[in-house]
Amino acid sequence: MKRVLMLLLIPFVVSAGDWTPLFNGKNLDGWTPKFKGCELGENYKDTFRVENGVLKVCYDKYEKFDNRFGHLFWRAPLSNYVLRVEYRFVGEQTKGGPGWAFRNSGAMLHCPNPETMTKDQDFPVSIEVQLLGGPGTGNRTTANICSPGTHIVMDGKLETRHCINSKSKTYHGDQWVTVEIEVRADGSSRHIIEGQTVFEYTEPQLDEKDTNARKLIESGADRKLRGGYIALQAESHPLEFRKVEVRPLGK
Repeated sequence: MKRVLMLLLIPFVVSAGDWTPLFNGKNLDGWTPKFKGCELGENYKDTFRVENGVLKVCYDKYEKFDNRFGHLFWRAPLSNYVLRVEYRFVGEQTKGGPGWAFRNSGAMLHCPNPETMTKDQDFPVSIEVQLLGGPGTGNRTTANICSPGTHIVMDGKLETRHCINSKSKTYHGDQWVTVEIEVRADGSSRHIIEGQTVFEYTEPQLDEKDTNARKLIESGADRKLRGGYIALQAESHPLEFRKVEVRPLGK
């Protein structure tokens, strides 16, 4: 099995207003995988790989999914930024993947240091920008919100629902979709597709009733989430990321 450990203490500095790629199109430099049941840095069955300039989530070496939820963490925490990802789902879901994970992935925001994750933890405590592909017919929005160990506020009301749909249209088939995620230091965020805001919220925060979040709070973490690590998700359906880039927001 490949083991990759790349959480480096290297400053991440970009000029205000510039888009800076986090994925170099060649390899996984700057990224560290964490899979359920594995140590940090183990790229289980070569799931995350780079081929033909594309960052891929692949399951061709799996016999079955076996709940091996995976996340690929960028090396440094971020705050007050816009994250832009260009993704598409391809092929068939891996045998044994849960039904809800069909054409399902995510960009995880406000993650704690991945070194805090337990070996058997499914998902990092985070705000998940849920990326969904259409099944071919019907409606299925993307750039939704899910909340492993967290809550958000919408229209002045604390939302405790685990997943909340956006107002996006449905993207069927293997087409590329570009999502911009604006994450401001004051806690406000919005998701943008094709120039249209499809989701907005404020005050992301830790859920003290969640076991993993409570451990973070007990270790001194601030309940208010204003920045953190980001991660790309692997939930049993193959997909590709053509771009992963970030732009800092001004004061």
